[in-house]
Amino acid sequence: MDITLIFKVAGVGILISVLNMILSKVDRSDWATLTTLAGVVIVLGLVIGEISDLFNTVRTMFKLY
Repeated sequence: MDITLIFKVAGVGILISVLNMILSKVDRSDWATLTTLAGVVIVLGLVIGEISDLFNTVRTMFKLY
């Protein structure tokens, strides 16, 4: 695991929160909700690779097939 993943997740979180505040101020709460949902999907996409590596490491360590 690398620290760049943490920075990527934090950057996406900050960007999404700023967009959410801007869209809420201009009375576009539906777009704000969709933006938040898109941010969650993007972060999940970033993290899913690391979770896969974790499961592969555990499988290799305990010799599970």
